[in-house]
Amino acid sequence: MTKTRGAVVLAMLLLLVMAVWLFSGKAPDSFYRVLPAYSPDPEQWWRETPLTPQQVTQQRLPAAVINARDESRFKETTAENTAGNQLTEDSAKQILFGDTHVHTTNSADAFMYSLPVIHGAVGAFPPAYACDYARFVSQLDFYFLTDHAESFTPQQWRESIESVQQCNRQAGDSPDLMAFIGWEWTQVGATADKHYGHHNVLFQSDAFDQLPKRPIAAGGAGVSTIATRSEESKQPGILKLLDPRRQGYYAAYNKWVELMAATPPCDPGAPTTELPLDCFESVSTPDELIGRLRQWGFDHLLIPHGTSWGFYTPPGATWRHQLHKSKLSAQATQLIEVYSGHGNSEVFRDFASRKRDEQGQWTCPEPQENYLPSCWQAGNIIQQRCLAEGQTAEECQQRAVRARHNFVQVDTIHGFMTVPDSQPEEWLDAGQARDVFLPAFNYRPRKSAQYGLALQDFTEPQSPRRFRWGFVASTDTHSARAGHGFKQSQRLTTTDSNGVADPFWASVNRATADLPAAGAHSLSPEEIEPLKAGIFASEFERTTSFMSSGGIAAVHAEGRSRSAVWDALKRREVYGTSGHRILLWFDLLNAPEQGTLPMGSETSLAQNPRFRVSAKGSFKQLPGCPDYVVTALSKRRLKRMADGECYNPSDQRYRIDRIEVVRIRPQMSAEESVPPLIEDQWQVFECEPDQSGCTVEFTDESFTDSQRSALYYVRAIEEPVGTVNGGNLRASFDQQGQAVSTEPCYGDYRTSANDDCLSPLGQRAWSSPIYVDYRR
Repeated sequence: MTKTRGAVVLAMLLLLVMAVWLFSGKAPDSFYRVLPAYSPDPEQWWRETPLTPQQVTQQRLPAAVINARDESRFKETTAENTAGNQLTEDSAKQILFGDTHVHTTNSADAFMYSLPVIHGAVGAFPPAYACDYARFVSQLDFYFLTDHAESFTPQQWRESIESVQQCNRQAGDSPDLMAFIGWEWTQVGATADKHYGHHNVLFQSDAFDQLPKRPIAAGGAGVSTIATRSEESKQPGILKLLDPRRQGYYAAYNKWVELMAATPPCDPGAPTTELPLDCFESVSTPDELIGRLRQWGFDHLLIPHGTSWGFYTPPGATWRHQLHKSKLSAQATQLIEVYSGHGNSEVFRDFASRKRDEQGQWTCPEPQENYLPSCWQAGNIIQQRCLAEGQTAEECQQRAVRARHNFVQVDTIHGFMTVPDSQPEEWLDAGQARDVFLPAFNYRPRKSAQYGLALQDFTEPQSPRRFRWGFVASTDTHSARAGHGFKQSQRLTTTDSNGVADPFWASVNRATADLPAAGAHSLSPEEIEPLKAGIFASEFERTTSFMSSGGIAAVHAEGRSRSAVWDALKRREVYGTSGHRILLWFDLLNAPEQGTLPMGSETSLAQNPRFRVSAKGSFKQLPGCPDYVVTALSKRRLKRMADGECYNPSDQRYRIDRIEVVRIRPQMSAEESVPPLIEDQWQVFECEPDQSGCTVEFTDESFTDSQRSALYYVRAIEEPVGTVNGGNLRASFDQQGQAVSTEPCYGDYRTSANDDCLSPLGQRAWSSPIYVDYRR
């Protein structure tokens, strides 16, 4: 037995002895007070489980509230723009706000994060909570339930549909809330050329006969994850012994794992419509998924999300691979999620986590002003450890070079494991996009929306493929709290930041992992063993600093109805915000036939395009919840979902600080360099400090001269406010611009539950692009 394995066995024996001691009731009360996870549970949050369906609250919002909401979201046709002209275009469309990406504890990761050992956890949030939260707490107009397809059991799929139906029945004929359903297809490629990423599949109908009989999961990593859940259930089994006061909840998790593992795989060769109801269906590529969805024939949307998230996206991943290999996805993916509570995926920055040299070998790039490569910092860490051992400067430099080489040879996200037993603070802000608004962790710029929009695939020269996305944003909540970005507070409940509740549970996690000892030598790719590292196989602790309170989607709808919401999504007349309910209009003014075209449109012009942007800031929020919410929900339910804070608008708005215009001109040949084609902040308009909003017009004077197609979109940015995790790792820099320290915002006991980790940022809205092809 190795020394490491011996230590693990000893630790587990000690934990077992402690469990028996606790279970016997002989532990003193002072021991329970030391460990918050053992504290008395008067609210009994963990009595319910995701295995027990819940009923939505049998009440709806007052009609006066809905009427006032609607009246505030039409374009004002009497306002003057900056040129003194009246805004006379049709104003029949109203803006509706919703969340297109909502998980409940019917998702395996969400159930795991809800376990009592997690800092801030308060038990299960089944689908009924999503309806109640969206209706009463965040007061959305619509939401989509999108639990992971990989973790649905057949029964839970049926119960999720029934929950959405309950929510819609309660909404009435003039709905206060519209609930939709779909699922998340959670694909992860082990290497860049096999990676397609996460996609949400959304449906218009909530009727059983207008929906697939089962969700379609991602093959590969997703399926293998479910297949090994029975192994993962061993730790909750141990936790059940260690935390006997809530053993029923751990038992429910174990039972669910068994139900998932017991679901037989579907026959991959049979048509999806002929498969039995109770099998587990999976596919490995977007084209396969699209093909199966087309077999069903139900209207749907396929939305990529989290595309630049480096905590699951392999290094070197790029949209070029997907555009080339997936012949259907460019046509089928009409929308993309540019922002969520897990970070921004909008912008391109010209850096890379590794590069190939002239011989085709992976090398570590040097640091840039806006980016410290993680491979470079791996060398710094090993060098510092080496010097601390008293080795020579020459020897330590050689080890640093070797460490950087080892790091970039790892094709997966586990490169950091080549530095044995590293701590979050040692990495400083390595791997992060320093000059990006609330970026995703370990940012992958060639999977950003901007980079994807600049590409064309010329495999078929007569009809080159390209993406033409509309933009949405979401929360990607994992606690059924749809649309929780309306207030920048309650970090542990309005973000997905999480971690162990106290040092005791941290020691349990470490005891169950097989980790190499810290040292001044890096490990080769062959020496790292992610499967044995458990939670330590990811940079989980640093990732929590990148969890925000989440975004929201907005549609320009021709009425308050399900069909109006769906039609707006399908025609891309949509935009996303970082959580605040900013009002935004973006129009092309000189379309050849139509005259005016809204965001999301595409046309061709032989003249310079002219645009108008109008934006209004979101309502500033009052503390607490409106009285009609307090009386509608039980005290216990409201406390659990919102802890006293709801959407509660005042009559004052944040001012719009500025309007930024982005222009992207897609490639005209496969060899054309992409970075110069992406013109971020192509134009910037400062706005007057006026609560009534900001309207600007602009023209692309170089369009006809360049004789090339372009797309345009805008960002409307509010005045700065304190923003949850707005500083991410909160790095400090020396006079040379080098990071010297960080203050991570942890999701576990190391950062106070009362610390929202606020930093000032301007909340923003992203319009969908307008696509203007050059007409010769």
